Amino acid sequence: MPPFSRQLPLVLSIALAAGACRERVPKPSIELTSCRLEGFPGSARCGVHEVYEDRKAGQGRRLSLDVAVIPAHARKARAEPLFVLVGGPGQAATRAGPALAAALAEVSRERDLVLVDQRGTGGSHALDCTPADYDPDEIRFDDLLPEDEMAACRERLEADLRLYTTPVAVEDLDEVRAALGYEKLSLWGGSYGTRLALEYLRRKPDRVRSVVLDGVVPTTMRLPLSFGRDGQRALDLLLTACEADEACRASYPALGARLDRLLERLEAEPAQARLAHPRSGRPLELTVRRQDFVLGLQKLLYAPALSSLLPATIDRAAEGDFAPFIAQLSALSSNRSGRVAVGLLVSVTCTEDVAFFDEQEAAREATGAFLGDGYAKAFLRACKSWPRGELPGDFHTPVASEAPVLILSGALDPVTPPSWGERVAQTLPNARHIVVPGAGHGASGVGCVPHLIAEFLSGGPADLDAGCAERHARPPFFLDFAGPQP
Repeated sequence: MPPFSRQLPLVLSIALAAGACRERVPKPSIELTSCRLEGFPGSARCGVHEVYEDRKAGQGRRLSLDVAVIPAHARKARAEPLFVLVGGPGQAATRAGPALAAALAEVSRERDLVLVDQRGTGGSHALDCTPADYDPDEIRFDDLLPEDEMAACRERLEADLRLYTTPVAVEDLDEVRAALGYEKLSLWGGSYGTRLALEYLRRKPDRVRSVVLDGVVPTTMRLPLSFGRDGQRALDLLLTACEADEACRASYPALGARLDRLLERLEAEPAQARLAHPRSGRPLELTVRRQDFVLGLQKLLYAPALSSLLPATIDRAAEGDFAPFIAQLSALSSNRSGRVAVGLLVSVTCTEDVAFFDEQEAAREATGAFLGDGYAKAFLRACKSWPRGELPGDFHTPVASEAPVLILSGALDPVTPPSWGERVAQTLPNARHIVVPGAGHGASGVGCVPHLIAEFLSGGPADLDAGCAERHARPPFFLDFAGPQP
């Protein structure tokens, strides 16, 4: 993955399933053998399934999709598996999914967990745009989706980039389901994985028993157009919470005004940061521009555990010390399981999102937002010369279904706030939307939410007592870097 200023938001995701006792199913046509998944303590069974790159033509180049099945622990397992649909777009399920094994423990007692690397990710012919000279230990700031690197990536990728979209991935996924011998499935989608889950529900309604959506990215969202507005909302919530907290307010008075002045200074003249490398300890000097700081700020808002450090981090940066800011971003960039295949990210968003807005709309949407329209402009530039695929005529209409759906939203989420979950729920009459007050981007592993997911998959949305999740508060703010206030 490119240096962290070009790393697009990490997105964590898992998968769960429900049903009755296991039924007789056709013999699987995928040969699975014992394997180990990084980050998962138990055993799994892995294999590959081949699909045509051009599914409509039904001939030509074939792609091998990596598949992993984590078998249920119970002797009488449930019939329907859980398929893990991860984020990005561009994350690999076999690498990102196992990281949430603890959240899946209750569900995995009775249900198989299935991880499929979407075409263009992980072991499924990843559309990787990482430069050949990329050093994962190097820390530097660069532009988002730099034109020269994107052009070079486009030229070297051996793929028809028009064929890497969500609707195509749905057909791949259903073919894997059939090849594994499952009649029906349940879906867990996180972030972009919710879009894939919703599209699967739209295209294959008879194959779906239930769906869990965590951090909803519907096709009506038009990535990354809403990032400015939604990111500003999350920042405003943080600043308001600090002001309302006596200790935080006393330690960091007028924090919002100080942040505004810091951004004005960085816009006028970038800062020179001198520090020790957070991992190697060697001397490091970086130029920090306004765009570098706001992109990093948005990333740190993803997880409340990190954002609880932000008042202290902003305070230090306002005094010219960017070491805490850079150290936190360095820690995020070291998470290899969440890395994104940028070619797949761009292929999906150019076709499904960026084709439906322009620079003028991007500027209007970003008015008053600390993040500005940098994300949108970067994607607009990259998409000018990136091949675009075809979409079904109903792709941008809301998904309507009678299936049981559990929608999870973090109240502090800077990219998929609860408003997106509310919109999706309007056309899903059997949906239950739970908003977790202290959660950010990804609520499935928070507090009692893993238990609620297991209950939902067993009984549906009506019986859930979500009080335990709705009482989950924001973590306390750090008054210094030694730890949070007592």
